[in-house]
Amino acid sequence: MLQLSFPQAMANADTVMASADLPAAPDEVIAALVTREVERWWGSADTYRMTGWNADLRVDGCWSVVVKTADGQRLPASGKFLEIEAPRRIAQTRRYDWDHPALGRKETTVAYLLEPIGDGTRLTICHGGFAGFPDAAAEHAEGWARVLGWLQGYLGGAT
Repeated sequence: MLQLSFPQAMANADTVMASADLPAAPDEVIAALVTREVERWWGSADTYRMTGWNADLRVDGCWSVVVKTADGQRLPASGKFLEIEAPRRIAQTRRYDWDHPALGRKETTVAYLLEPIGDGTRLTICHGGFAGFPDAAAEHAEGWARVLGWLQGYLGGAT
């Protein structure tokens, strides 16, 4: 049986790294990350929820989602897929289509790296493009740790 630990995340001046061991096969983890399945688990009633997920899962394909905050705001985000080597790696751009307080509308890059381990998958997230935005990097590190906790719980491995 896979022993799960709490998700970990850290940031430097340019990049956020986050990691978690998940109780699911890599293809199940990819589906949870880049299909409409994100609407089932990404968020909570007291923070925000992902809604309206739409993705053309191919290199240069676009994705979009609306983040609905606990107070009812609707904040769109979008990007495009840069690399797809499912179920090992997916890289995509990410941009808020509104003025994020710490990042504005700056485009960043997220890479999901998946490694089979025992009965599950180690997911590592490398989120880059924060040069000049250290507060945004720190905020996103906290956010990725929270997101990975939600994903662990959704996949059946709440710690």
